Amino acid sequence: MALQVVTAVTGAAWEAALVGALDRADHGVTVVRRCVDASDLLATAATGTAHAALLSADLHRLDVDTVTRLAAAGVAVVGLADPADARATERLHALGVATVLPADATPTEVAEALRRAVAGPVVAGHGVADPRAALPAAGGPHPQATERRPPRGRVVAVWGPTGAPGRTTVAVGIADEAARLGVPTLLVDADVYGGVVAQVLGLLDESPGLAGAARQAAAGALDEAALKRLAWSVRPQLSVLTGLARADRWPELRPPAVAAVLEEARRSADLVVVDCAFNVEEDEELSFDTAAPRRNGATVTVLESADDVLCVTGADPVGLQRTIRALGQLRDLLPDVEPAVVVNQVRPGPVPGDARREIGEAIERFAGRSVLSFLPADRAATDAALASGRTLAEVAPGSPLRAGLRTLAAALAQVPEPAPGRRGLRRRRAG
Repeated sequence: MALQVVTAVTGAAWEAALVGALDRADHGVTVVRRCVDASDLLATAATGTAHAALLSADLHRLDVDTVTRLAAAGVAVVGLADPADARATERLHALGVATVLPADATPTEVAEALRRAVAGPVVAGHGVADPRAALPAAGGPHPQATERRPPRGRVVAVWGPTGAPGRTTVAVGIADEAARLGVPTLLVDADVYGGVVAQVLGLLDESPGLAGAARQAAAGALDEAALKRLAWSVRPQLSVLTGLARADRWPELRPPAVAAVLEEARRSADLVVVDCAFNVEEDEELSFDTAAPRRNGATVTVLESADDVLCVTGADPVGLQRTIRALGQLRDLLPDVEPAVVVNQVRPGPVPGDARREIGEAIERFAGRSVLSFLPADRAATDAALASGRTLAEVAPGSPLRAGLRTLAAALAQVPEPAPGRRGLRRRRAG
């Protein structure tokens, strides 16, 4: 049986000759449709009539989501690029197309590349909801992953259950303290339900921020320079990618694009701190019989990509119960992720007796995890910081909460913590 292929190659003089040559029986390839843009390509892929797609970098509306949805439909992808246009090849690789051939490749070479692409695994990932997403995923790396300059930064995901346990306070505090220790740091607001990092720091939340970076990543145009332009420079060692101005804009943060932003962020900062949403449910495949965006896919992508995951819990019975349940849900969804527990807002009253000991024993017993850090409650300091749009280090440098966050930041950034009363250590930026 001939391999059924759709083409999406626009504005190329060689396209007609290539299609005619591929249709010859001795190549074992049949072109079932010549698509005019990405929408036409996705509509054709959804019918199940094609095994592979042959596309060019200049295809109208081609982005990361298009390649991901083709994978979800079981369609392998091969790219064609003008040999004189090096940027076209780079863009196709950035969009997730692993196999890119020069446009002057022979029909035999193109047909062979299409057969190899179809024979390999096709993984949809967390970008869209699809009934096949409920099945076990194929092992190994994503078949469309590409090799780039090795990143140097570490990604720390700050996550936790619903109920305002203080995720943003912890994320902002860690990023600020790491920057004061001389570590080039990028703070990213990836909360798809109600990110407030911009407001906490007194920044303009209507700026493009993470959404702008995700759009550029989806188009294969994000690089270190573009990321720096989109990020607020709060101080010489601290930059911020603001979050969504409105929660209903969550479809702008597609998981493949978020993953690409984090990969680029590793190249621009030694420490990347990401404030995540609480929800990790993946029930869209139960609600839709067609491909649909995943609202929680961005959070799951961050947790999968992170080097360290901090689970922030409140220091009261309700918060602890929510945390234990959330940790169990996370373990079922991402068994390879090992979160570290940070108990925030520790104070006398909600837990009788020695609060630290009781909380530590409860988390060890019911969640099987030890506590990495206990952060004391300091309402006066956090209120002062919120009121002025500044950090704890600026409004309450002697706060015990600030001291706990500084210790935690030093451990995550893998730098020594300065002695009390000394200025932060300077760290030379690698690269």
